[in-house]
Amino acid sequence: MPSIRRGFTLVELVIVVLILGLLAAIIIPKFTNATETSRNTSVMTTLSYLRGQIEVFKSQHANSPPQITGMWTLLQHSSDTAETATANPVGTSYGPYFRSTPLNVWNGLTGVTSANIDTTAGWYYTATSNSYDLRIRDLDGSVNYNY
Repeated sequence: MPSIRRGFTLVELVIVVLILGLLAAIIIPKFTNATETSRNTSVMTTLSYLRGQIEVFKSQHANSPPQITGMWTLLQHSSDTAETATANPVGTSYGPYFRSTPLNVWNGLTGVTSANIDTTAGWYYTATSNSYDLRIRDLDGSVNYNY
C-alpha cells in the first residue's frame, strides 16, 4: 500500500521563509521612510500655518510682529494694536490667531526661545520691530535652518 504524504518538507519550508524574508527586507524600509516623511510634512505644515498667522498679526498690529515675551499667549488671545510684547494681552480688537500652543514634532516640545541652542524649547523665534524669523529646533536643541 503506498504511503500518503502529508505536510511540507524542510526544503519547502525554508524556501517559503526565505521568500517572506526577502519581501520583508523590501517593504520595511519603505515604512521607516514614511515616518520621517510624515514628520517633515507635519513640520512644514505647522511652520507655514504659524508664519501665516504671524503675518496676519503683523498686518493688524501696524506691521509689528509679536515679540518673544509671551508670544504663544499673545497669539492665543485677543489683543489691541499696541500689544505686541505683552504676556497678558487685555485688548479685544484682534485675534486669537490659533487655539493651542504648537508642538514641535521633532523634539516634542512647545517652548519658544531666541537662544541659538536650547534643549528645553521646541521653537526658535527672533523679532525686530518689523520682521521675524520662526524655525523649529532639532533634537539637540540647535536651530533647524532647513525649514
